[in-house]
Order: sequence, then C-alpha cells, then structure tokens
Amino acid sequence: MALVRDLRTRCSWDRVQTRETLRPYLVEEVLELDHAIAEADRDAMPDELGDMLLHLAWQLVLAEEDGLGTPTTMADRVVRKMQRRHPHLFDLGPPAPWEVLKRRERTGGTLDGVPRELTALRAAMRLQERAASVGFDWPDVKGPEDKVREETGEVTEAIANGEIAAVQEEVGDLLFAVVNLARKAGVDPTAALEGANRKFTERFREMEALAAERGIVLHEAGLEALDRLWEEIK
Repeated sequence: MALVRDLRTRCSWDRVQTRETLRPYLVEEVLELDHAIAEADRDAMPDELGDMLLHLAWQLVLAEEDGLGTPTTMADRVVRKMQRRHPHLFDLGPPAPWEVLKRRERTGGTLDGVPRELTALRAAMRLQERAASVGFDWPDVKGPEDKVREETGEVTEAIANGEIAAVQEEVGDLLFAVVNLARKAGVDPTAALEGANRKFTERFREMEALAAERGIVLHEAGLEALDRLWEEIK
C-alpha cells in the first residue's frame, strides 16, 4: 500500500487510475490466479498471489482516498461478519449451516444477491444452495439422480420432436439437474467440469499423436477409426 500511495504521487499513469479503469485488471488477475490453482502450478501461484495482493492494495488505497474507510475499518467489518457466521466459536449463539447464517444478514428474497457476473454453472450452484438454506432440497443424492434421468428423457423427447427452443430449455434443465446432483454428492461442478476438460484435451492430443505415428489423417479417418484410436488411448 505504501508503494501504491507513492506511485499515485509520482507516476502520471498511476495518478489517474480509478476503480473503474482497474476493473479489467482485477478480473484478469483473479482468473490468472484461479488458473494457477486449478493447474496446481506451484511455480505460478506465488507470482499470481503477489499480483492479486498488489491489486488489492490498489483497491484499498482508492477506497481510502474516496473516504470509504481504511484497511483497518474494512478488516474489522469482515472480522465481525466472520464471527457472526461462526457464532458457536465466539459465544454469539448456537451453530447453524453457513447459508442459514448468511440468510440472516440478507435483505430481500432468498435468491436475491446472487452475483450476475458468475458463470452459469457457478450461479446454478449458488441458487441451489440458497434454496437449500430454506429447506427446499432433497434429503440425499437419490432425488437428484432421479431428476437427471427424468431430464435426460425430456431432452430426448424434445430432440425427437425437432423443436429447437424446447431442446434448449430441456438441455438447460438437464444441466441444472446435473449441478444439483454434483452438489448433493459433495462435488464442485466447476472443478469437475475443468477436470473433464483437461482429461478430454490430454486424451485427444494423445489420439492425434498416435494417429500421426500411424499415418492416419484425422479428418479423413472417419468416426469408426477415430473411436478405435480413442478406446486404445483410454
């Protein structure tokens, strides 16, 4: 923060920056750190954490200049919030589920306040967690399993009818049900999909390499030949 304050006084570029002009960098730094964590890249993580720390210092200095508070007052606010969300650890009341504790602090409806900027996959998870906090949830994983089967059948039916709008709606319902299944099974759907993407990418590249070794041209081989290569890689 001392560095940022200094740059604000001595550098013409730093002097004119605002919260709005720095927003793209904030998103970029978060995504770069998220990628390093997802890849378990221990070499990249310290650098990405440092970049995030610098950007946080920027935001704190700008907030300070704007009269929104000091880092200390902001830290105090988040400490009090976390204490409220762990009441049994700070003599503030009995333990309660995380979403229930968060709901006590919200104004508006149960689903209000889910960030619009979340990916659709992450938003589905948050909406389901909010609904579960008021008891709108299956008791175990069987309900979501049955729902996925039901939605799969409805997708098949919509495809057979050739109605594109209906197919889109039913595929959306199926994806939402799969997120719910992941949640009830204790799996982060985003991490699960990232893992599937990585696995597919690695296998496809291995398949390309195997095809090249055997003189097979992928786009001329046909699905049956590609399937054999794929099963061999698996």
